Amino acid sequence: MPSSLPPTLDRTTYSWIGPRYEGKVRDVYMLEDRVVLIATDRISAFDHVLRQPIPHKGQVLNQLAAYFLGATSDVAPNYLESTPDPNVSVGLRCKPVPVEFVVRGYLAGHAWRVYREGGRMLCGVPLPDGLREGDQLPRPILTPATKAAEGHDEDISREELLERGTLDEATFEQLKTYALGLFDRGTTMARERGLLLVDTKYEFGRAPDGTLRVIDEVHTPDSSRYYVAEGYDERQQAGAPQQQLSKEFVREWLMEEGFMGKEGQRVPDMPDAFRKEVSERYVGLYERLTGRTFVPPPPDEDPAERIERVLRDIL
Repeated sequence: MPSSLPPTLDRTTYSWIGPRYEGKVRDVYMLEDRVVLIATDRISAFDHVLRQPIPHKGQVLNQLAAYFLGATSDVAPNYLESTPDPNVSVGLRCKPVPVEFVVRGYLAGHAWRVYREGGRMLCGVPLPDGLREGDQLPRPILTPATKAAEGHDEDISREELLERGTLDEATFEQLKTYALGLFDRGTTMARERGLLLVDTKYEFGRAPDGTLRVIDEVHTPDSSRYYVAEGYDERQQAGAPQQQLSKEFVREWLMEEGFMGKEGQRVPDMPDAFRKEVSERYVGLYERLTGRTFVPPPPDEDPAERIERVLRDIL
């Protein structure tokens, strides 16, 4: 039975552009000094790409990334030059810095798990006793992680990065300034939308002219965690879970279906009704974070054909 959902973009095969790298959700084409990023409708969880794409997810992600990159370019320069299509970003090709700059304003996620197990030092940063999950930290902290080719990323301190020669001191300090400045701007923007920016990651690279730039999305739900500000204090005092703005509900559905990404587990198929719900949630995230109305493409338009027409015109 054919799907009642609008057409989706699962992957692209524009070999005429150049070499293609397939990430979890983006197809990346490398030109000599430019890069073309195409946000597909793929969705991942537990380090696995699910079999069914989500309508409009790629457009939501790409437009959110462009929105936040535009709103933070005065804090830290970035790679982005244009978004010629709702699913496409074009920018400078930069050499990636092999470190993720993770900034945390609240004790959540990985940091909470380390703390719960007795850790009071995270990437060389001391944490005070007596904190609970979801508590705001005395100040935002930087907790870098090395980007692993396989397996999980590794927490690392400033001192270890310098000792290993991964980064020199001047580069580290510049990127630290950018990361904390971006987090401060993201915190302000989140408050304006009734949200709390909990934690996020930033990825940087060096452009052909030698400048350091942001090379990935910032402050999107795929790279960040948000709490709903209203009722935050009451939930903390009651020891209740915080309301999150993220794709956590997808992971919860997968766990209900018996999948957590462990060896031997089969990725479940998502029924159309759930895919539609996920799509609506992503659109809601876009509108909540930007205050803008989401404009979907025509329901019968093939996104792959549209994108190819656009790219042939500009490349």
